[in-house]
Amino acid sequence: MTESPIAKVFESFGVNISKSSIDRILLKDKQPFHDEKQAIFTAGITSTSYQHIDDTAARVKGTNQHSHVICNPFYSAFFTREHKDRLTVLTILSQVDSRGKLPYTWNAEANVILQTMGWPNKHDRLLELLPRGRPLTHGELTLFCSEYNLSKAYTARLMEAMAVAAYHERTDIPIVPIFMADDAPQFKLLTELLALCWIHDGRHYKKLQPRLVQHRKLLDSFLDQYWSFYHELLDYKADPSPEQAKVLSEQFARLFATVTGYDQLDDRIAKTLAKKQELLLVLKHPELPLHNNPAELGARAQVRKRDVSLHTMTDEGTKVVDTFLTITETAKKLGVNIYDYLLDRITGTYRMPSLAVVIREKSGQVPTTA
Repeated sequence: MTESPIAKVFESFGVNISKSSIDRILLKDKQPFHDEKQAIFTAGITSTSYQHIDDTAARVKGTNQHSHVICNPFYSAFFTREHKDRLTVLTILSQVDSRGKLPYTWNAEANVILQTMGWPNKHDRLLELLPRGRPLTHGELTLFCSEYNLSKAYTARLMEAMAVAAYHERTDIPIVPIFMADDAPQFKLLTELLALCWIHDGRHYKKLQPRLVQHRKLLDSFLDQYWSFYHELLDYKADPSPEQAKVLSEQFARLFATVTGYDQLDDRIAKTLAKKQELLLVLKHPELPLHNNPAELGARAQVRKRDVSLHTMTDEGTKVVDTFLTITETAKKLGVNIYDYLLDRITGTYRMPSLAVVIREKSGQVPTTA
């Protein structure tokens, strides 16, 4: 609800209330809830071996921003940021509010990541001058790149590589080992493993618009095989075995080596084949889902909020929206009555356990006080 309907609800009960009073009720003194969101996120990312991730559009003060959702079966957490690039995702995982607060480390992993990004040999000497053994601040690394006249593009690559390496070295925060995501570039390199969404891959086939009847038949026939294989993966998840994993891996290779003669379809099939490792990660990790629907459904909650109230007008309001979306969507997943929960917190009775505690209990983690 926007503020005008809220005021009308109060008026229907004979309560006269100003817009500024409604603003204060909605925005002020919400630090305990922000702390609960942080606890939810920390408990959530340690509750499973993987995390779903996605983003959707958001509006803040009339400008386009991005709402990031990270979730699993036990929670959903929302973070609105100006950008949606890899460094922005890293700020969320690193639990800082801007890339200026990220640590940057030069080590062997950073070097490997940088080479995969297309680092030119002419700048290799520059890398030898980077300090080792300690993280650099954003300011220190920016100054270093400026002193050696490194271009904006190569500065960005170096920062990303060093920020990812620094994140993987952290011991003070949970490190996410596996992302389940679509094929967006900002989700790559951040985790040790990346699982790709079969539903998202399948949508590319649905976008094909064959004009010839024969091409339509070829597409329909291949999609029947595509989804038949998908259901075999679902069966494998229920009863995994090394023998069946080998069979499915070989079956994938045969299916996506198909050449139909319909060029656009064959190009799409080849692109799926190139993603074999990410699409078949479930064979090594049967606990993984095959699709990223939970993150997309989480993003839809933000979209519904945007439909009701086009945008937030302050950073404080944006933070409040993210916090209460996190709390309400997590409560739904945990089967906690959100009205009872908010009443318990607002009245200060605290008879109900925190959502972070419920996450730990339901996911089998050792309960802790929260």
